[in-house]
Amino acid sequence: MKRRDLINLAGLALAGGVLGLPSTALASGNGQRVIIIGAGISGLAAASRLNELGYNVTILESRNRLGGRIWTDDRWPKTPVDLGASWIHGVIGNPITAIAKAAGARTVTTRSDRYIIYGKDGKIITPKQESRIEELSVMINRSIRISQNANRDRSILETVRSAVKWDQLSGEDRSWVDHIINSNIEQEYAGSAADTSTLWFDSDLAFQGKDALFSDGFRTLTKHLANGLDIRIGTTVTEVAWNPSGVSVTTDQGMIQADKVVITLPLGVLKANKVRFDPGLPATKQKAIQALGMGLLNKCFLRFPKVFWPADRDWLESIGPVPGLWGEWVSYARSLGKPILVGFNAADVGRKVETWSDRKTVDSAMETLRRIYGNSIPDPVGYQITRWAADPFSLGSYSFNALGSRPTMRDDLAQSIDNRVFFAGEATDRKYFGTVHGAYLSGLRVAGEIGTTA
Repeated sequence: MKRRDLINLAGLALAGGVLGLPSTALASGNGQRVIIIGAGISGLAAASRLNELGYNVTILESRNRLGGRIWTDDRWPKTPVDLGASWIHGVIGNPITAIAKAAGARTVTTRSDRYIIYGKDGKIITPKQESRIEELSVMINRSIRISQNANRDRSILETVRSAVKWDQLSGEDRSWVDHIINSNIEQEYAGSAADTSTLWFDSDLAFQGKDALFSDGFRTLTKHLANGLDIRIGTTVTEVAWNPSGVSVTTDQGMIQADKVVITLPLGVLKANKVRFDPGLPATKQKAIQALGMGLLNKCFLRFPKVFWPADRDWLESIGPVPGLWGEWVSYARSLGKPILVGFNAADVGRKVETWSDRKTVDSAMETLRRIYGNSIPDPVGYQITRWAADPFSLGSYSFNALGSRPTMRDDLAQSIDNRVFFAGEATDRKYFGTVHGAYLSGLRVAGEIGTTA
């Protein structure tokens, strides 16, 4: 699978030489004014770099906090939790690892091989069942690889069901197949298997090494990057206009003039036309916005009075009666020493669960846990639930390559306009879409573009 292709950028001087662009190649900003829309990590990365180059940078952020889809919540004493991005995915050579070190962030690793799978009966699957799941996984992966050499694209769901002869499968085998698709693709890429491109869904790259959580939350990095920057929170942009003399950004607090503007709006917000552009965006950019998918991955944090699950496992997988519902859990018992389980719901199931009340969501999660661990397990003493699709400033979690899209559309989305309007964010990064490091690198890319055209 292409996502498993690994690269190591450990030797790359990311702070000043990302994408082969040494800092000496960047011209001084000479006080030119740059407006950056969005205080997520892409906007913070771009602002920090441009600030170093002598630009007069102002960040406008609709939310009343920094970070965008990085969101560390403090409502539980001494137990910060990341409601958005949580991990450094692959610590070796990852630019986020370097930023974490510079920020003095404490991290702990989780391992994908520390897992346990429970079947519909709530019991740990047998060696025979595990062997069958592995057999089906190999069949699915092989069919996807073969289909990626075809001339016609199909959805992941169509490709897989055709390959496994869905109509001839037993009920148990169908459960395994649904779980494999949800666990390996929908939970990973956040798009529905019915909408995800077989040809291009995994056209990204990954870094080597373990994944790492932040003991004090991902906010450690955003605070570090924001240090010394002019950031105006609670300021919603409604229009971006430009001409040969500069740009005008209209907000709910008034209009701001600048020489250049950087757009880091999430793909979901661009899709919803929340911001007006004058003149309108080029046709290629509009096509990319329409064709690329905005996925969904929601979390439900359950804090318990004690750990009642296997404390040595980082991942708990459940194959339940409803495909994809509470199929993936991460435990904070071993990694962070906390009696917390985090349940994930992605794509179509995630959108359905998002419409539920808090009570119904928690009850549903507990129904799954009690099916596995018994009715005597304690009730949670606290919970936190995300609803990213309903969040007006993101309208989803992160982008994926939908059926009908192509990776080159991310290049179109990233393309600047008239040396005035620039675009960053995870959706603009062809190699690392859907990741914090992709968003961060896109911010550095934009800073490089502006610096070489000053």
